[in-house]
Amino acid sequence: MLAIVLLVGGAGLWYFTHPQNSGSLPAMRPEDKAYVHSLQLSEVTMKATDSYVSQTVTEIEGKITNTGNRVVKQAELYCVFYNVYGEVVIRERVSIVKGVLKPGESRPFRLPFDDIPAGWNNQMPQLVIARIEFA
Repeated sequence: MLAIVLLVGGAGLWYFTHPQNSGSLPAMRPEDKAYVHSLQLSEVTMKATDSYVSQTVTEIEGKITNTGNRVVKQAELYCVFYNVYGEVVIRERVSIVKGVLKPGESRPFRLPFDDIPAGWNNQMPQLVIARIEFA
């Protein structure tokens, strides 16, 4: 649990201190940044399975909990995968909350990836909250 909190916290620090490309999606609003700590990821695991078309699918599963006082309508994560040298090999933006996540509510999530480059270090990617939309 502590490792996940440190992973998400470190990822958030990295995201907020590194400049974004001008062609990227809009930056988070100050109210979103302030609420990031209220969306807790827990029980995060990663596994690889072979699909029926002989392709490896890497799945990240876990639970997201809204510990804040606002209703979240949508939330997205950046999943940042690295190679053995610590260089980014792929950065995917995925939806983790669709619908309504009320204060105090938890919900499981599953994030499948089938396009991770071969140079990936096979470690858990950084999971960084990229966007929050409130109801």
